[in-house]
Amino acid sequence: MSATLFKKVDYSLSKLIQDIEFGDIGLPDIQRPFVWTPAKVRDLFDSMYKGFPVGYLLFWANDHFSGTRQIGTLGRQKKVPRLLIVDGQQRLTSLYAVLRGLPVLTKDYRESQIRIAFRPRDALFEVSDAAIQRDPEFIYDISTLWTEGASSYKLVKDFLSKLRHSKEVAADEEELISEAIDRLFDLQNYPFTALEIASTVDEEQVADIFVRINSKGVQLRQADFILTLLSVFWDEGRADLERFSRESRHPALSGEPSPHNHFVNPEPDQLLRTAVAFGFKRARLQHVYSILRGKDLETELFSDERRVQQFQVLKEAQSKVLHLQNWHDYLKVLIRAGFRSNAMITSEVSLFYAYAFYLIGKYQYNVDPFTLRNVMARWFFMTTLTRRYTGSPESMMDQDLARLRGINSANEFELTLERLTDSVLTNDFWQITLPAELETSAARSPALSAYYAALNLLDARVLFSHLKVSELLDPALKSYRSSVERHHLFPRGYLKRLGYDAVRDTNQIANYALVEWGDNAGIADAAPSEYYPEYASRFSEYGLSQMMKWHALPKNWHTMDYETFLAQRRMLMAYVIREGFETIPCSSYQADAASDQ
Repeated sequence: MSATLFKKVDYSLSKLIQDIEFGDIGLPDIQRPFVWTPAKVRDLFDSMYKGFPVGYLLFWANDHFSGTRQIGTLGRQKKVPRLLIVDGQQRLTSLYAVLRGLPVLTKDYRESQIRIAFRPRDALFEVSDAAIQRDPEFIYDISTLWTEGASSYKLVKDFLSKLRHSKEVAADEEELISEAIDRLFDLQNYPFTALEIASTVDEEQVADIFVRINSKGVQLRQADFILTLLSVFWDEGRADLERFSRESRHPALSGEPSPHNHFVNPEPDQLLRTAVAFGFKRARLQHVYSILRGKDLETELFSDERRVQQFQVLKEAQSKVLHLQNWHDYLKVLIRAGFRSNAMITSEVSLFYAYAFYLIGKYQYNVDPFTLRNVMARWFFMTTLTRRYTGSPESMMDQDLARLRGINSANEFELTLERLTDSVLTNDFWQITLPAELETSAARSPALSAYYAALNLLDARVLFSHLKVSELLDPALKSYRSSVERHHLFPRGYLKRLGYDAVRDTNQIANYALVEWGDNAGIADAAPSEYYPEYASRFSEYGLSQMMKWHALPKNWHTMDYETFLAQRRMLMAYVIREGFETIPCSSYQADAASDQ
């Protein structure tokens, strides 16, 4: 018979709150974005009041470092918790915040107070609002029952005194109200059952346990695991990640430097992944667990000394990831690759993995900044276009990072990425694979984003316009309608008249072109043979020829049947994407290597 991996421990709610305050149970979520709605917190208290079970808690024993102190907290050290919360963080956060009257953070990193109201006469729980606050029949905020330090007797007495100012209270109603408030007050003794997983159980087993016992079948997010561990061992590091993430979402006041940008709102776990890839050349989160817990990746033994050493590497890596100059210099890589805004980013994974490579090139191989920008622009373009990190991104990233082992110079770093890029973007890819990728009606497609990036790189003008694509795709331009719109070259109404009713047919990528919104409205549902000559007359023969090349329009496209047009345009779009990509120069080392062959 296999040994049991956990033990069952009973707690009262007050004991859980006390252990959280003493630091025996690690609850980082009180400083992290809270995802439960107030209505869900209300329902939790309602269930507890009625005596319903509200689920197991799942803890993971942390005996390796029980009683030790956190590292890197600048004189504000606290002990590392004995128990890490695997499942039940939102429930415990709700209970802790309400019983202690503490605010939580919303998804936008704004502080918010959870206020749950209670009406004693019928034991009704509600989310507090202005009307409830004025209603004397409600306890507006049940947190006051436990935060003001009063006895239940005094709480009942004060509530009835206020109620009598607004209405007459009968004796039987007074008794009912007294019992209801006493019962609510005693929720601090509500019983919980926790399963404490042994400290010898590894991270993958813990995740498996979670999935097997969770009745809702919700998979445990590895990011939750790692941020919990980070909070336990290095709370300041977690706070720095979340501060960066929070500040990226809002423009800074008075022009102060900030991580705000038009490409991505980074999540803390994405930034941490980047730091680990940069510092340890590892992509799998299972390695992150080991790093943070001081586990030797070879011997699998735990060591406080190793934990401190690995923390120092992580600390230095994270400081560079969060350095604003590094961050904005890297975002220029995306611009160099032709990408201008979040609307063109189809893979945030590719964005952050490329950031890790950028930092590796800058700090570990001292690549010339100008050269590094071009190398990384080509790399980001390639990984986005080919969906390199789709499917099993950690496995692929581990393979890519492994290619850098044994690399000792800037020359070798550049050649490694360039050769890998060339091995993927072959003639067969450009001529066969990419046209096939363009045969889609998906609203967000890597191939379509790459096509728009190529138009930016080629300094192309919008179809039927003298304004550049890059100018009208500028994310700083805000109006009721987008400055540039995707126009159906064969309008939907026209295609419907031809018998093409399905969205998959009408919204083919190859049927789209970027035009100014006024032109899009003017064309409406006219046939291409009707509207094209009028709009083409705006330009000289040379200007029109150049525009047709940029927008991948076959000769006499406006007189073609729809299927022939789509097939030919996909080939031309693939050519434009390749031409745009090739405007980004490869490194001098790669050019020299090519000339030697």
